[in-house]
Amino acid sequence: MSHKVVIPIGPYHPLQEEPAYFRLYVEGEKVVDIDIVIGYVHRGIEELSEHKHFDQIPFLVERICGICSTSHPFAYVNAMEDLIKIEVPERALFIRTIIAEMERLHSHLLWLGLAGHFIGYNTVWMWSWRYREPILDMFEMITGNRNHYAMMKIGGVRRDIRDEDVAILKKTLDDLVPVVDMFKGAVMDDPVIQARLKGIGVLTKQQAIDWCVVGPTARGSGVDIDLRRDDPYGAYEWVDWNVIVEKDGDIFAKTKVRILEMYESIRIIRQCLDKMSPGPIDASVKDIPPGEGIGRVEAPRGECFHYVRSDGTNQPIRHKIRAPSYMNVASNKIAAVGGSISDAAITLAAVDPCYSCTERLIVLDRDTKKKIMNGWNLIKLSQAKTEEFKRV
Repeated sequence: MSHKVVIPIGPYHPLQEEPAYFRLYVEGEKVVDIDIVIGYVHRGIEELSEHKHFDQIPFLVERICGICSTSHPFAYVNAMEDLIKIEVPERALFIRTIIAEMERLHSHLLWLGLAGHFIGYNTVWMWSWRYREPILDMFEMITGNRNHYAMMKIGGVRRDIRDEDVAILKKTLDDLVPVVDMFKGAVMDDPVIQARLKGIGVLTKQQAIDWCVVGPTARGSGVDIDLRRDDPYGAYEWVDWNVIVEKDGDIFAKTKVRILEMYESIRIIRQCLDKMSPGPIDASVKDIPPGEGIGRVEAPRGECFHYVRSDGTNQPIRHKIRAPSYMNVASNKIAAVGGSISDAAITLAAVDPCYSCTERLIVLDRDTKKKIMNGWNLIKLSQAKTEEFKRV
């Protein structure tokens, strides 16, 4: 007679950057079921947004995620421009696209390093993060920041790219190509890594569709979707590039997608730098009319969705956000089940999860299931608890 054992991963674990709880049910070495529990770092971003000026919100939402911190403000300004029905200057669209693709490069390199760390290849981790540094240096040169770039604004961007910086950007991209070549060879041709990742954490194409996964998680399972092509925004329709799709659905396929996407990001940035003409970078939006708008962006992890509704005042009356990890994390109910305990951690990490992006929280009465607290109630409760701690 089989006996199930519960093995917890989280909510605090050395291989997790943020708190989440995965309760593994195992029989011997085999994972037979998994419970996924989130909600440990809910920050009430949507509620906070509805009490800020429209021009303050990009600074707030870029802090939803520290890694892909331009995806949320990009989706937000897309939603606002959909609401207002304005044309954004062409140069601003090129700059937005350059920033977004630089972010994809640094995000994929960060994930590659962590993936190497998870399977014991710390050399991959250290080299990947070493070669991520020049990309962060490019961000600092253009925006003044290595993260949280504060570039997006309704109607354009806040800073231009100087002509004297273009040659430096191109040189950095040129230097990055042999680095990606190195990782492509080191990771994709290594028999040990293949043995560790091939056939592990498989999500078939139909399962990917059924669980509505997005980004590299979907493309690694043969689902040919990418918002940059399917619903173009920024300057993507003006440049030539390819959507990377792999069919095997395992962790190795997801790794290949991310590595090969870095080549495409380099192509996109180069073309943007070459095609970008002098001109204004801001449409100078002054008033926000009543209405509603939707903005979508292909973040490094997949589709980032923002919905904004305005009543004509200077604050939104509703701001709904859906991050890609919210769609991808649940697929571990399929991908992690059937594998071994030793494969569980890298399988959970293969979707490149961001739990701070994903958090949702509602406080209900246990018996009646009615909502008993709103955002301000929770803030007051937190403040009261802080004062209680101070008195102890």
